[in-house]
Amino acid sequence: MTKAELVAIMARASGGSKTAGEKAMNAFVSSVVESLRRGRHVTISGFGTFVVTHRAARNGRDPRSGKLITIPPAKVPRFRPSRALKSAIR
Repeated sequence: MTKAELVAIMARASGGSKTAGEKAMNAFVSSVVESLRRGRHVTISGFGTFVVTHRAARNGRDPRSGKLITIPPAKVPRFRPSRALKSAIR
């Protein structure tokens, strides 16, 4: 499903226009990004939790030369599905 398809579904379900659905989708995405940037979890009950985890530094290989390189540590966004979402998919 693409963002445009999701916006159309949201507009149809709420009885509004696609532009209103797109504004709602953009507001949701930007608020999730801003919360994660500030280090907070975003929990949507029945759906899941968005969190930021820390990936440790590790060694890797440059695919072109085969040399060892050090990959620096990074913050990575993750999604943990809720129990209800997992059971709905199974």
